[in-house]
Amino acid sequence: MLDSLAAGLVTGLSLIVAIGAQNAFVLRQGLAREHVGLVVAICTLSDVVLIAAGVAGIGTIVEQAPWALDVVRWLGVAFLTWYGVSSLLRARTPEALRASNGGPASSSRRVAVRALALTWLNPHVYLDTVLLLGSIANHHGDVGRWWFAVGACVASTIWFAALGYGARATGGVLARPRAWQVLDLLIGATMLLIAISLALG
Repeated sequence: MLDSLAAGLVTGLSLIVAIGAQNAFVLRQGLAREHVGLVVAICTLSDVVLIAAGVAGIGTIVEQAPWALDVVRWLGVAFLTWYGVSSLLRARTPEALRASNGGPASSSRRVAVRALALTWLNPHVYLDTVLLLGSIANHHGDVGRWWFAVGACVASTIWFAALGYGARATGGVLARPRAWQVLDLLIGATMLLIAISLALG
């Protein structure tokens, strides 16, 4: 039981702790102190659902319908391209980028939609979270695989909470518009690079 739990925790962290569109978005919301709890909750609950689906065997269904991954892939390319370009355009007006609440905040609905899109339109989440974690979990037996799933869910919870709320602790450092401009440039470049890699992959 403990072995499966620890394996799920380590495997989950190894897959989720990487520079990507979703993590970049959580980081930016944490720094902006805008709807952090909402974003962390959406990303965490989405991971829990996907992990449970993979362990329950939905990974096999996805393997039998490769066209589904192609559809998600191109939707992801379109969304990441739009978001990347938006970040680069936002970097042109650094006076609007504030870590404090002095500037206009995005609505909770808009933030939620972006968080959901960056999660569910990312084909890597199906390959990593559903297929890969699901197949690894199945090696732990009927009972052990669910303890593995619990460990992976705990990993996601820890990571997103640390990324979102940990970023808030550094808000003072990145309170200057210039710092936000650099951050948006990095986020925009990351989004576009991911979109290109998806399109070529």
